[in-house]
Amino acid sequence: MSLSWPLALLALLVVPLLLLARWWFNRRRKRSAIVVSSVGLIRAAIPGRSAWRRRVPVALFLVGLLLIGFSLTRPQATVSVPADNTSIILAMDASGSMCSTDVEPNRLTAATEAARAFIEQSDDGTRIGLVAFAGIAGLLVPPTTEKDQLLDAIEGLRTSRGTAIGQAILTSIDTIAEYNSDVTETGVDLSAPTGQDGYEPDTIVVLTDGSNTTGVDPITAAEQAAARRLRVFTIGFGTTEPAAMVCTADQVSGDNWRGGGGGFGRWGDDSGLRRVMQIDEETLTQVADTTGGKYFRAEDAGQLTDVLTDLPSEIGLHEAERETTVWFVLFGTLLTFAGVGLSLWWNRGRQLMTR
Repeated sequence: MSLSWPLALLALLVVPLLLLARWWFNRRRKRSAIVVSSVGLIRAAIPGRSAWRRRVPVALFLVGLLLIGFSLTRPQATVSVPADNTSIILAMDASGSMCSTDVEPNRLTAATEAARAFIEQSDDGTRIGLVAFAGIAGLLVPPTTEKDQLLDAIEGLRTSRGTAIGQAILTSIDTIAEYNSDVTETGVDLSAPTGQDGYEPDTIVVLTDGSNTTGVDPITAAEQAAARRLRVFTIGFGTTEPAAMVCTADQVSGDNWRGGGGGFGRWGDDSGLRRVMQIDEETLTQVADTTGGKYFRAEDAGQLTDVLTDLPSEIGLHEAERETTVWFVLFGTLLTFAGVGLSLWWNRGRQLMTR
């Protein structure tokens, strides 16, 4: 919690001043007390009042005054609130390993179907951009609300050699910097703290089935994102079961294609048709933790669809300062009136008993 006007804390001095005034009046009243012949008769005539009945109204009244006085400082709390200008950069792995058939019919098909569901179910006002990466990373669609354009680009993904996760993060940062003036391009050194709290509403989502094999290290790229207050959510996709590498003819580019019968091709390397995928979960987790994001694991198409479609509930929230003055005024007023009301009620009952 922060205070917009900390000097207003001086208003809290009114409470000890009231206590001092109350002590002074009580002392003065004792000095001017009259002398009677029998104190016992007076005590018998006036019903006693328990100590808690005398103190509770005073305590409520004073606590209420403290809250009202504190409200003058205009306190602010850091809360998670929905962003009204959220944009999401979806960086999708298009490496040759996405032809693995451990997820039917293959990883690339399952990933594109999950991405389609994510785009179709996103809010109309949410801007989504698409970055594809294999040995290099490139922007396919800048952030837009045109869902048809995004869906067409998703269908046009082609696999290639290499996995440049770090470069995909840097490309996503530069994409955001194009339209968000608060985000600096990656070529600028931001090693010094920015002095700002919270995160930008723009978010990066990296979907990959392997580990970085080329280009900049993902942790280095994550530090660049963190310096710009950009969160990176990472998703590790696929199983660790060996499976044949099979893609359709329109899912592969020329550098990883080996012709095959029936309109299918196989991603050709010397390791054969079956391999065990090794997702670098440690790095993906560290990337997410460094930037304030979160790492997710999805082993099949259903889990991946669930992860992507549930992401807006986390991505759409960002930390912001919200003034809480009204709550302090409200509770302070309620306590003050409660103290006064209880005092009047109990004194009224006492007066009725003495009549």
